[in-house]
Amino acid sequence: MRVLAVDFGLKRVGLAVCDTQGILASPLPALHRDGRDQFFADLLAVIAAQGVQAVVVGLPLALDGSETLTTRQARNFAESLRRRLTIPVHFEDERLTSAAAEEELKEAGLCARKRKEHLDSQAAVQILRSWLDRAS
Repeated sequence: MRVLAVDFGLKRVGLAVCDTQGILASPLPALHRDGRDQFFADLLAVIAAQGVQAVVVGLPLALDGSETLTTRQARNFAESLRRRLTIPVHFEDERLTSAAAEEELKEAGLCARKRKEHLDSQAAVQILRSWLDRAS
């Protein structure tokens, strides 16, 4: 089953997709949120083009597990997405995914500018790996 992970952000939204066996998670180009309608049109186009059968939205909880304003924004985003799709939309705790993604990009030898450019989608890879590990 092909699953798309979403690292929700107010400016950029990182994306990652797994292979059909649910083993390998790969980053996709991040989407920029220039306007609500255009953003959802772009996201739905990615979902269709990739043959996605489920979506996993990263849930940005505080380190102590409590919900924040960003958590509520991610939940609202997921609800808007659910209304536009017929496939399941799940949540996955995304605490520390950005730090892990930053470390992976640093280890890969990317300069600071390139790391910033790829960070959101690499965080989506972390979210997807975590969800796939739990789902198997």
